[in-house]
Amino acid sequence: MTTDDTILIIDDEPKLARSLALILQRAGYRVTTAATAREGLQFLQAGAFDLVFLDIKLPDQSGIQLLPQIRNLYPDMPVVILTAHASLETAIEAVRAGASDYLLKPIDPEAILARVNKIHDDQQQPKRRREITTQIQTLLEELHTSDSSVSSPFGLVPSSSPNDPTRYIKRGDLVLDLHTRHVFLKERDIPMAPSTFDYLVTLTRHSPQPVPYDTMVLESQGYQGLSRIEAKEITRWQIHELRKALEEDVRHPQIIITVRDIGYRLVI
Repeated sequence: MTTDDTILIIDDEPKLARSLALILQRAGYRVTTAATAREGLQFLQAGAFDLVFLDIKLPDQSGIQLLPQIRNLYPDMPVVILTAHASLETAIEAVRAGASDYLLKPIDPEAILARVNKIHDDQQQPKRRREITTQIQTLLEELHTSDSSVSSPFGLVPSSSPNDPTRYIKRGDLVLDLHTRHVFLKERDIPMAPSTFDYLVTLTRHSPQPVPYDTMVLESQGYQGLSRIEAKEITRWQIHELRKALEEDVRHPQIIITVRDIGYRLVI
């Protein structure tokens, strides 16, 4: 494939960084490498990348310490943690802190490309949606229209449309369009990242029953064999994103409820 996407690798192992860069470059990505946290931060301060690979163990600062600084610069930029199996718990902690995913060393070329391509695809839909929204809002301003039928950038869900169970999942005022991957709450279009959308689909399918952590991770992302603690940590970040999108007050959630020592359930 060919792509203009840019990728930054922050890793102090020269052989691994070169191998990873070569794999990505052959797939058409433009790659920059940094051997220290300081060097990586300098590249990031000069401009955003489409994806960052971040090693947990760096000579001047840990990846866990660098991650919040990256998030402050670019809240939506995907960051994939590189880790050895021995530091898997730390990688899970990084996902909870905002990393998009983690990969275990030594790297597997097929797994790397599959993960990068998925992140690339996940990024395209929200990016395109934002572009369309901006264009439509500009047109609406130019037209000075007050027609309520076009007040939403994506239009309201027709009252008859959610009747197709192969396309829509409906619970109360919540409608999920599985074809376009749109979320509507009280006929309002809610922007949502594709991976977060998948977690909402899982919760909605099981609603109002509680969904265990490992079930959510398996049905939403296909991860198997994780411990309960690992599944809980991965799920926690996605639930945080869902609550930001759906709840009026994330500190007092009324839609996505925590079921202690089990998981979460959707109540709507």
